[in-house]
Amino acid sequence: MKKLLTGNEAVALAAKLARVQVIAAYPITPQTQIVEKLSEMVLKKEFRAEFINVESEHSAISALAGAEATGARSFTATSSQGLALMHEVLFFMAGSRLPMVMGVVNRMVSTPLGIGCEYNDSMPQRDSGWIQFYVEDNQEVMDTILQAYKIAENHQVLLPVMVCLDGLILSHTLSTVYVPEQAQVDRFLPSYTPLVKLDEEDPYVYGGVFAPGEPANVLIKYEMEKAMQKAREVIVKVDQEFTEEFGRGYGGLLEKYRVEDAEYVLLTLGSMTSTCKSVVDNLRSAGKRVGLIKIRSFRPYPTDEIREALKNVSAVGVFDRSVSFGSGGPHYLEARSALFALNKPVVNFIAGLGGKYVLPEGIIRMYAILENKVKTEGMPDIFWIDLE
Repeated sequence: MKKLLTGNEAVALAAKLARVQVIAAYPITPQTQIVEKLSEMVLKKEFRAEFINVESEHSAISALAGAEATGARSFTATSSQGLALMHEVLFFMAGSRLPMVMGVVNRMVSTPLGIGCEYNDSMPQRDSGWIQFYVEDNQEVMDTILQAYKIAENHQVLLPVMVCLDGLILSHTLSTVYVPEQAQVDRFLPSYTPLVKLDEEDPYVYGGVFAPGEPANVLIKYEMEKAMQKAREVIVKVDQEFTEEFGRGYGGLLEKYRVEDAEYVLLTLGSMTSTCKSVVDNLRSAGKRVGLIKIRSFRPYPTDEIREALKNVSAVGVFDRSVSFGSGGPHYLEARSALFALNKPVVNFIAGLGGKYVLPEGIIRMYAILENKVKTEGMPDIFWIDLE
């Protein structure tokens, strides 16, 4: 079925199609429409779920930790300061191997106070043990929510997942989305069968306390790292299975666009990818050998895949809609580390902060800087685009 949906509506419909059983959430712009829509659908009995009204985002995710521990498929959504308030419990969810899925509608974190899109809310959570996806458009929003449950609930992974979409740019913008039939989704995503769960007859402990130096402290983190590494192949496999069922796919960890013979390649995140594809096509028509790679999975980061894809290029640009103050952008730090052994220029482009649109002119400038970087000594490695 083809529908005209906002990104927020796509998230809510995907959660319904995934047959989530427990929802707990607290409103915050620009995410509020997601949980409003879900509450309406639950009230109208369009699907069966428990909707819990809570007093904060911290309470929302805490309630869902309990729900997940009993084996219930759960969901929430948040943005900005709401995600920051969840910070403590994010670590508990991942360390307890509770495979929840959360929609994160990216928004700047004050100060200054604003509702524009930035990744400075989700990027600080990249080391919490959650898988992170960044999506390009509203179709990918819906499809990735569905994929996320199958990835998270895989018994070799059992890690929670954030699906990050650009606030206002995707969340409030209408576009055509193909909504699958419930029967199709049920074939692709069966009901959740937990490996362990809270049970009076077979008790388990979540979040136990260990003394300093206790070997379990290290072992738990090591098992989480192994699960994150295993998630790489599971993400690729689930995307392939999704393509077989629905006819759409996203390359798993990343998507390559006109990279095969490219000299200059930009690594993108989120909605600006669509604009960048158009710029690449135009520059190709003008004789420029440019390309892009959309990083879909930021955790786990596709280190080996981008290293292989970029081994023959002359220079690499890295887009960031966030800042790690004093070091450049978080994506840049990740990519530079992954590409270190290739010994080629890696340039950081910080753009789109505060919800500013990343326009074609800015992307053209990025590719021009990459070309000049190869030819000119002494150029900086970090550029703020459209600073004026």
